[in-house]
Amino acid sequence: MTLEDSDICDNQTHKMHPVASAVEQVLDVAHSRGSLTVGVYESAKCMDRDPDSVVLCLLAADPEVDDVALNIHFTLIQAFCRDNDINILRVSGLQRLSEIVEPMIGPSSEPLDLHCILISIHHNNPWKCSSLDEVFNYCAECRSRNQWIPFMSLMDR
Repeated sequence: MTLEDSDICDNQTHKMHPVASAVEQVLDVAHSRGSLTVGVYESAKCMDRDPDSVVLCLLAADPEVDDVALNIHFTLIQAFCRDNDINILRVSGLQRLSEIVEPMIGPSSEPLDLHCILISIHHNNPWKCSSLDEVFNYCAECRSRNQWIPFMSLMDR
């Protein structure tokens, strides 16, 4: 990790829940390092290709949406992540997630599938980020309280 990456990760203000802010910072750093995978199908391909590089899986859905197919995808992804020791974090606030990720990815002819986002750390290009550690600590804390799939809400700004 370069000093610039550390600055991106550590020097942003925390105006919302600290974990939500940390998630936003992690997404930004992961994108800048080419370590962000967006979409259920793309994530499945990435996890099949190199599951050891995946360190965090964000599963995003708003609570008012009840999509059976999406729930099946989530169940399968969660099982795979647990089997491969990948941290999982369920998030709500797809609108906010869209505001964060879409400018990074750029315009697309098709809408982005933000339901599954992976953060990877490739062994030949490692990086460290205090915000990522904060998210990991939150996941571990939730698991210690028997909340096996941690949850947080991304708030609109």
